[in-house]
Amino acid sequence: MPTATAIINLDIEGPRISRHLYGHFAEHLGRCVYGGFWVGEDSPIPNEGGIRRDVVEALRALDIPNLRWPGGCFADEYHWKDGIGPRERRPRMVNTHWGDVEENNHFGTHEFMALCELLGAEPYISGNVGSGTVREMSEWVEYLTRAGDSPMVRLRRANGREEPWRVRFWGIGNETWGCGGNMRAEYFADLARQYATYCRDHGDNTLYRIASGASDDDYKWTETLMRQINCFGCEAAPRTYYQALSVHYYTLAGPWDAKGSATVFGTEDYYRTMVSARRVDRILTGHSTVMDCYDPKRTVGLVLDEWGTWWNVEPGTNPGFLFQQNTLRDALVAGVHFDVFHRHAARLVMANIAQTVNVLQAMVLTDGDALVLTPTYHVFEMNKGHQDATSLPVHLRADDARRTVGDAELETVSVSASVKDGTLLVSLSNLDAEEPAEVSLDLRGGRVGEARARILTADRLQAHNTPETPRAVAPRTFDGLSMTDRGPVLTLPPHSFVTVQAPVALAS
Repeated sequence: MPTATAIINLDIEGPRISRHLYGHFAEHLGRCVYGGFWVGEDSPIPNEGGIRRDVVEALRALDIPNLRWPGGCFADEYHWKDGIGPRERRPRMVNTHWGDVEENNHFGTHEFMALCELLGAEPYISGNVGSGTVREMSEWVEYLTRAGDSPMVRLRRANGREEPWRVRFWGIGNETWGCGGNMRAEYFADLARQYATYCRDHGDNTLYRIASGASDDDYKWTETLMRQINCFGCEAAPRTYYQALSVHYYTLAGPWDAKGSATVFGTEDYYRTMVSARRVDRILTGHSTVMDCYDPKRTVGLVLDEWGTWWNVEPGTNPGFLFQQNTLRDALVAGVHFDVFHRHAARLVMANIAQTVNVLQAMVLTDGDALVLTPTYHVFEMNKGHQDATSLPVHLRADDARRTVGDAELETVSVSASVKDGTLLVSLSNLDAEEPAEVSLDLRGGRVGEARARILTADRLQAHNTPETPRAVAPRTFDGLSMTDRGPVLTLPPHSFVTVQAPVALAS
């Protein structure tokens, strides 16, 4: 049985883990919005102003911090004024990116803001740079956030909202290297400065502008954007055109044109998936390193606002709707990502899984009036204590907890830790598909009280939840833990995710 030791210094604080690393993403894509979040006020499914109550309740249990909308690729063909005013008068459009279906615009700005209020989440709006105008985006900011009197304020009041909303997070374009306009980095860098200039702060609503960043390991794109706001090695503070850059990275088991099934896969496919998931660490390190050259004090944030697994759609569903099942494999991908996010918390300020409902690596799946919590949902719930906690450095010794996968080596134990309000939370994954792993937590610089543990696993990697078997993969109390003078020792079953919580007191 492979063994590992995780040395955790309880009295050495790392950077704060922003709650926004547990963010979400809702695009007008398939059944994410329509049939997912939105059913309409006349639906027999219980709703609040057309918004599904069961979806809201499930997400509120995760302490969801933010929600990105309306895309994705859809954002760059979305014109926000088509989505305000009486619904029966709103013009229709064709969603050319996702299924070539007609969009009735019944879910627009006011509905999205109502959803965020029900969720207790901050809105993150992705603006239209690809087919929109500077004026259009500037007026959207004014419509949402300005008080007093102005043309957009009067329009908002005419549509039933007197007071402005608070909307900090604004995306300047989406995937401008691809579906957002097929632009060169140099061209978009100038546009980003221009759009950011006219997206103004109104009153005390201070914008956090996020420039559309790179795909995967395109470090040149990041460097081009960073050069717009500072010089190489400068100690001066970066210019404040935008406050963050985004990056997108998806986990696949193979090439883009052969992504494989969400539920029918073998052990080799699983291990390739885990190698791909682990690669996010190198991706974030590369972009952070480039940004450090232009912003050594780390005042500019990195935002991974699209991440997750991407498989072939479920048989018999619209290929443009990106509906896939969600297995234990997906949950372990999420666990690995969060461990990486916690290590990068000094630069990484936000992450948004793609997507929240019925699309790609979703939290919840809806089928008529039924709602299913996915295995990935449970990882978010088990990990929510990390939100706004202080990260703790973890030094992992796990020389024999490794697998050779093709020409890569996969570390099969992953660990991260944090402390908040006197409580230690440690997250652990055993990625080995067949072997258990013994992990010793060597806790230094403090004392811990009675530890409690939970586990998420199943008998098969392919296990998933359905309306008929909603708890095939669900957390339960974990008793494979014993205490020593140095800390807990855990025997992690194969393909399992475990969290350990314990009260902690620092050494005097």
